[in-house]
Amino acid sequence: MNPDLIWLGIGLTGQALFSMRFLVQWLASERQRRSVMPIAFWYFSLAGGATLLAYAIYRADPVFIIGQLTGLFIYARNLHLIWRERKARTEETMHAST
Repeated sequence: MNPDLIWLGIGLTGQALFSMRFLVQWLASERQRRSVMPIAFWYFSLAGGATLLAYAIYRADPVFIIGQLTGLFIYARNLHLIWRERKARTEETMHAST
């Protein structure tokens, strides 16, 4: 198979993953009748951004690479903050029950 076709498939997969985050956010907001940002939004952002970064590196596009690297930092930071908050809540719950 042609490497360019494989990389095109990788790029399209990354874009599909990245686009799923908007669908996930929209559906979650519609269900709750308010704007919400589910954790799946950040996972799709990270997966789509990483896949698109690989594609950008293959294409040797510095603008695309910088954009994806910046986004990946933000997505990872948001997940870190979510995990830290959940850990703190779990520890509070454990201490409150003892």
